[in-house]
Amino acid sequence: MAVSAGPRLFRFAQVEYPWPLGPPDGRYLLRRPDDSERAEPTHVLVFATLAAPERRRLLRGRPKRRAAPEPDPAPVPTGRATVIDVGRPFPDEDEAGRWLARAGEPDLEAGIAVLNSALHAFRLVSADPYLRPVGRRHALVARLGFGAGEQVADGHWTQARELIAASRRQRRASALQPQARLAAVLGGREPLLVSEELALRARVDLDQGREREAALQLQVALDAALAELQLDPVAATMSQRLDELRAQREAVAGAAQSALAGPLEPPDRETVAFTLGRIEAALRARALAQA
Repeated sequence: MAVSAGPRLFRFAQVEYPWPLGPPDGRYLLRRPDDSERAEPTHVLVFATLAAPERRRLLRGRPKRRAAPEPDPAPVPTGRATVIDVGRPFPDEDEAGRWLARAGEPDLEAGIAVLNSALHAFRLVSADPYLRPVGRRHALVARLGFGAGEQVADGHWTQARELIAASRRQRRASALQPQARLAAVLGGREPLLVSEELALRARVDLDQGREREAALQLQVALDAALAELQLDPVAATMSQRLDELRAQREAVAGAAQSALAGPLEPPDRETVAFTLGRIEAALRARALAQA
């Protein structure tokens, strides 16, 4: 008599954030961008909004006070995303358990990358410029685990474990630097540069795998950085950095032109990554010189 195989087991990554993630709750099939709609999906992404508790109301009949008491903070819903890898099922529970025992932050980051690709798609289809990618350090809860398909999609699992983010100790000087600069900016003692914002946008695109967008954004960021830094009061201390950035203009323009036609070739990808890193280094040097 043949023994029937048990249900297929799938690995998953699950994260919760202290805000609704954006897409309507439900299940979504994900395929690779270059796959046809008949291809097998690589992931199932499940969005769920966890309801916030009811806000407590102030009790009536309290004695009057000269000043009203501070109200309770408004409770907020939590957004949960479960990224299920359906392209690589486990042959049995023993193999799944061995994977879970050695799985860690890289597996979680891979799941967050899949989540961010979906959030980016929703940002475009909903034309909402205020939707944003999510990161590991913003997660309230992060889990890895495995379970049967319907089980995991419904928020359950066979086995799972929570990942605790390792605390990163910072030197006091480096920890206080953003606070000191923020005070200087808000107090009108230091201007912010347009190139700082443009470089951040390029960094998000590059880190999320949107190389064409990163190349196009980088061209504008580079021109803005050169224009602003050479007029900055600290320009005299940054002549070598400015020369380095000027030397990259032709290569960056070529990468941006290539991005208009299609995916970047390896040399263009290297140009984008290298030049963005040098812009970021120049902006950090400028911020330190201002301190």
